[in-house]
Amino acid sequence: MGVHAVTAAKTAATKPDAAEAGLLLRVLSALLREDVTGLRTRSTPVQLPDGRWLRLDLGDGDALLLPVSDDGFQCADAARLPLLRRESDGAELTTLAEVVTALRALADPADRGGFDDFAEECRQTLDTVRLHTEVRQEVTEALTARYGATPADWTGLAGGLAHDTLAAHLDHPVYPTARGRSGLGRDQLRAYAPEFHPRFALRWIAVPQDAVTLPGGPSSLPDCWPTPAILGLPELHRTHFALPVHPLTIGAPLREALRESGLTDRTVLADRPSLEAVPTLSMRTVALAADPGLHLKVPLATASLGLRNRRTIKPGTLVDGAAVQRLLECVIAREERFADTVLHADEATYAHAGHELLAVLCRRYPAGLESSAVVPMAALLSEAPDGRLVIDHLADRFYGGDTVALIDACLTLLFDWQTTLFGYGVALESHQQNISLVLDSEGGGPTRLRLLLKDNDGPRLHTARLRESLGADAPAPSDFADPRTFTDDDRQLTDLFTTITVHLCAGAYAFGLARHGRAPLDTLLRLVRDRLAEAVERLGTAPGEPGAVLRAHVLDAPSLPVKAMVTAGTLLSKERSGAADINKHYTDGPNYLLRTGAAR
Repeated sequence: MGVHAVTAAKTAATKPDAAEAGLLLRVLSALLREDVTGLRTRSTPVQLPDGRWLRLDLGDGDALLLPVSDDGFQCADAARLPLLRRESDGAELTTLAEVVTALRALADPADRGGFDDFAEECRQTLDTVRLHTEVRQEVTEALTARYGATPADWTGLAGGLAHDTLAAHLDHPVYPTARGRSGLGRDQLRAYAPEFHPRFALRWIAVPQDAVTLPGGPSSLPDCWPTPAILGLPELHRTHFALPVHPLTIGAPLREALRESGLTDRTVLADRPSLEAVPTLSMRTVALAADPGLHLKVPLATASLGLRNRRTIKPGTLVDGAAVQRLLECVIAREERFADTVLHADEATYAHAGHELLAVLCRRYPAGLESSAVVPMAALLSEAPDGRLVIDHLADRFYGGDTVALIDACLTLLFDWQTTLFGYGVALESHQQNISLVLDSEGGGPTRLRLLLKDNDGPRLHTARLRESLGADAPAPSDFADPRTFTDDDRQLTDLFTTITVHLCAGAYAFGLARHGRAPLDTLLRLVRDRLAEAVERLGTAPGEPGAVLRAHVLDAPSLPVKAMVTAGTLLSKERSGAADINKHYTDGPNYLLRTGAAR
């Protein structure tokens, strides 16, 4: 048997299943987009009988071939088939392990550990994807039994948790292994991850009051907050504060946090749990089952969206989130049209003991949403129990079945809000998970659409523009813990605006809805551009004005920044990638907004 025949027989015997093929396709597209080992910039296109391939020269007469097709969303090309082909012998690498191993061999020796980490990340994610497939029917039947058959009728903040569950089964628009969470096995995921819609009781640790920072004092806490006495520790009632701990953090992670904080001998872990909770899409944030309008964000000793993207809570992010909340309230007070259309969760109440695993954020949602559909944007393209898209159900109820009309209304309000903030010198890290659509129709009247925002930390603020627009009300750098927050560089704001608001909250839906056949891609991209252009015009486009900055860097730019999330999050160390912030580390890609016609 010849070499090629042996290779073909081996490949047939080890052919990956649909889950691995799908994940590998996303991984290859992400690595191409981020130009890992030169896949994008060092390759040359070759035309083969089945289509276009990119050829990466390995030297010594060998090369790796990647089959690609036109894409346009953050990269000109995407992987067409889930494989790499070795040119010398025709061998096809069709498993995640084979592909990552082949690319690892091309990496700098200093970076190969990151490829090993990514291989494990892929393995864990693949197991999670398979688990999702196994339990999908069980989960959807449970959701239907609890909330009803039609997702558009899943109302209030409790219904929003059901939408979180659907969203958790959908792949991230950019990060290929987003469904994975490092270090967690199947049993842990089923017990605590949002895709399974479980309920569980929070654990609590009694921490000396003098070690706790609680800016609003005990009176700022919800009435349901347990005291040490309620937790079975009456002797600590006057001296200690009860801090919630996620059950997954109990054990070695908590012991290490206490040791590092010098609190090992001064704290007591209560045996008695308290407050039943339901995980939200972020997993570390849980809603109280008895009061879904109250969420507690508690640290988790795991990572998602990259090994370095740990799900802990640095105390400084709590300070910064509260400061941004005050800033947004200040802007809305000046821009009254948003008072009834942009809602915010209250994130001013928090506590911490000086460690990223000893912290909590109390998030209170606005009242009066019981009859509204509260749907995270991340759930719009997810699959409802009947197999249709969630956005289609919402369009049926609120927009006469016109899905494009719904996304049009969403983009109109979203771009008006985000460009207005940009005019003040504010760019938010408000991605799909952090923005919910609030839809209702009072008394059978016209549909009302509002935005509901949460998680305000991680912005970029333009120092001079804030001062010019808000005067004495402008926040000072000293109000924030993260020194990276303030800048005098417009590009830092436009990069964040583009990668979050444009790519994740607009472009992803244009490409996604086109892929699902809801409208032609060019029609949807024209809608995105037109609504953004209208919002930009309101800022003024004379030289130096904020609108001119957005037009130059977004609408008419020859290319757009793209998050290099795998590179900064797992493959390379911060020293090797140069990323000051792993969530704001960029490469570049095509400007799909230019497809709608010549720059105007």
